[in-house]
Amino acid sequence: MNSYVLIFIIVGYLLLLFGIAFWAEKKAKRSWVNNPYVYTLSLAVYCSAWTYYGSVGIAATSGVSFLTTYLGPVIAFPVWIVVLKKIIKISKQHKVSSIADFISLRYGNDRFLGALVTIICVLGVLPYISLQLKAVSETFEIISNDPVNSSGTIFKDSTFYIAVLLAVFAAFFGTRTTDATRRRQGIVFSVAVESVIKLIFFLGVGGYVTYFLFDGTTDIYNQISVTEDFESLTTFDSLESGINWYFMIALSFLAIFLLPRQFHVSVIENTTKKDLKNAIWMFPLYLLLFNVFVVFIAWGGKLRLGDIANPDYYSLLLPLQNKDVFLATLVFLGGFSAVISMVVVSTLALSTMLSNNLIIPYGFLDKFSKSRPERNANYIKNIRRIAILCLILGAYFFYINFNIELSLFSIGQLSFVVIAQLGPSFFIGLFWNRGSSIAAKMGIITGALITGYTLVLPFVLDTIFGNMNFIVYGPFEIELLRPYALFGIDILNPVTHAFFWSMFSNVIVYLSVSLSFKGNYRERNYGEMFVDSNYNSLQENAFVWKGEAYVSDIRKVLNRFLGEKRTERALDLFYLKYDLPKNAEAADARLINFSEKLLTGSIGSASSRILISSVVKEQPVTLVEVLEILEENKKTISTNKFLKQKSDELTQLTDELKEVNEELTLHDKLKDEFLDTVAHELKTPITSIRAASEVLLDSQDMPDDLKIQFLDNIVYDSERLTKLIHDILDLEKLGSGREILDKKENDLYLTIEKAIFGVRAIAEKKNIKIQNSKPSEILVARYDEDRILQVFTNVLSNAIKFVDEKNGIIKIVSKKRKGYIRISIEDNGKGILIEDMKHIFDKFYQSKNQNVKKPAGSGFGLAISKQIIEGHNGEIWADKNCKTGARFIIEIPDEHK
Repeated sequence: MNSYVLIFIIVGYLLLLFGIAFWAEKKAKRSWVNNPYVYTLSLAVYCSAWTYYGSVGIAATSGVSFLTTYLGPVIAFPVWIVVLKKIIKISKQHKVSSIADFISLRYGNDRFLGALVTIICVLGVLPYISLQLKAVSETFEIISNDPVNSSGTIFKDSTFYIAVLLAVFAAFFGTRTTDATRRRQGIVFSVAVESVIKLIFFLGVGGYVTYFLFDGTTDIYNQISVTEDFESLTTFDSLESGINWYFMIALSFLAIFLLPRQFHVSVIENTTKKDLKNAIWMFPLYLLLFNVFVVFIAWGGKLRLGDIANPDYYSLLLPLQNKDVFLATLVFLGGFSAVISMVVVSTLALSTMLSNNLIIPYGFLDKFSKSRPERNANYIKNIRRIAILCLILGAYFFYINFNIELSLFSIGQLSFVVIAQLGPSFFIGLFWNRGSSIAAKMGIITGALITGYTLVLPFVLDTIFGNMNFIVYGPFEIELLRPYALFGIDILNPVTHAFFWSMFSNVIVYLSVSLSFKGNYRERNYGEMFVDSNYNSLQENAFVWKGEAYVSDIRKVLNRFLGEKRTERALDLFYLKYDLPKNAEAADARLINFSEKLLTGSIGSASSRILISSVVKEQPVTLVEVLEILEENKKTISTNKFLKQKSDELTQLTDELKEVNEELTLHDKLKDEFLDTVAHELKTPITSIRAASEVLLDSQDMPDDLKIQFLDNIVYDSERLTKLIHDILDLEKLGSGREILDKKENDLYLTIEKAIFGVRAIAEKKNIKIQNSKPSEILVARYDEDRILQVFTNVLSNAIKFVDEKNGIIKIVSKKRKGYIRISIEDNGKGILIEDMKHIFDKFYQSKNQNVKKPAGSGFGLAISKQIIEGHNGEIWADKNCKTGARFIIEIPDEHK
């Protein structure tokens, strides 16, 4: 492909990413942009050019060793999630902006420690960024067949311009605000998009090699298995190989926590701890998918290209060998995506560390303290922009001068070992409050020096000066001091050897110094807050400080960096939170800590401490006083928890009592209505009978036909009165359990027909249709037919009462289920109100959703029906899922023999 066409594609792709990032910034609150999946995919910034290209190279030359890069994070991830919750909680509470800030804060905002961590990260990551540029340069050369001019002037080198474009991208979207703790949604979303692109394209070329160039995985295996070095690619050739493998897994285990870019996307860009629930399974799955075809691409490359080609780029060379330029271009863009995400996020994280932990505290703090807020904000932004440019150009010059001699995999390993030196002070300090800042500094320096001696120095001497004597014989020909076999341990490869000795020395120094020298009160204060994260629930109250301070002095400092408007808003929130008067003159420990946190995001924790300390008079606090205050805070936490628990229990009890009281009130009301109804129903027939009797008694000469009419009325009212009394006695008998049911085997369909016959006259009079579907089999059950008939009659009577005349339909369906028979009686009437559902089977309840003003009936029908069905060990209920009308379900046990 023509190099100019490829450059045009690269520029177009970068512009597309610019557009995506810009759109994401504008739509930051949309669920498309801000969701757990975007967060998880942003974690895949871990998969850089080392992963995309280097894994294939190491799989082709060293076999399964490439898996160590992924097994470490996969093994670490369950622990990573648990530890990360704690790290996020602390970081958000203290407005931490980088891993340097985090470690510095743990040891009492130690300025030198923050600077040291920054230097270690720069030294470790700079070669890693150069690795990305090396990958871009070499793949550009392969796909364009145009050698990149890396030995002549930089202005003729396309890699230089790509590096500059990456710097512009990172500077534009990463430095739009001075607060480094604010989320860069545009960059995060673009990284997530790039993660998807690089995975899809890598899987695409993997499928192409496996199923197009070869006839599947079996075909590749059968061909590679007959080669001479196959066994070395699939097995460990010695115990030493297994030990090396173990240490490489441990190295990548630490990297997923400590790499600045990983800390940035996982902690700083995290918005809620709920995102971790998705990340715990999605990120390992992502890594698994990325490795599905690594081995087959590596084996396919060895079979088709042999040893003449660079194995790192088999995924690019195989499509080109087969003249598939389009696929090769996609593979190139996938690798370019891996480069962009790594470089942008890494330089963004490092620029924040350089500005907040090195440049500002050691160079610009005095200038900032005398300038205006707008100018300070511009200074901070420009410092970070210049830092980004310098980092990327520094990585470019490192690539020009050193990277030609190293593979992608070896550069990545070197970076991992350097960054791993932060591990002891990071992890031990997170769970052990005795760790001191001097121990952390000495441990990191010791580990870094040993890494330099056992790994970096031999490489420099060999690459630049071509001198192997130091490696072979050691300094002054002392064999015990050979850099690759220190103290006679020669079973490890150079990387794992350096990792073992540096970490061993680092941990020993850290622990011994921490036990020998106690840190000051501020270190112990933060140590307690980090180890026992419950202190963070008290926030500013957990901070120990003693001295004299004034609000006006602190306000002036805040105004210089935040501006008056933002400062006043923050202080108003502080006063409201702690119920303090706004006109207070003296400042306490809470305001001191609160003010430091406000400044931390912009200038770092160490600088914020220095600035606030410059306007307050702090008095020394003894370690005993610190422990007493912290112990008092612990008691406060316990008391608050106990009071909150009791308050919650009291609230719950109050709600329950309120609900019970409402139920009792409702039942009392229903009982009154019931008694009124019963009294009315009893009084009506009695009054009618009495009036008719008096008329007959007083009118001896009444015509016979009129006498018969009055006598008929007396008989009708007597039957009505008898039925009412019978219902009351029935309900009482059924409720007390004194009713003896006469259970016999009966045909349920015929019983339903009898009930229909009993109400048919009323239904026909109102033009209401009753449809009884005949079951496919005879439904025989043991039940008291008179009582069940009473139930069906009650339900059918209610249905007739509630459906509209002329178009009313009642459907009855009977089915046999496992162990019982179900009868469904459904109508198309007014239905049952939601508020009625809970009470329709209560004794005293009558629905207000009736078609007459005064509810008809005594309210006994469904209550009696429920008692009868339960007496048969069955159930009756109203179906809540019925959308139109009402549906009653009756279940009777299938107990016939």
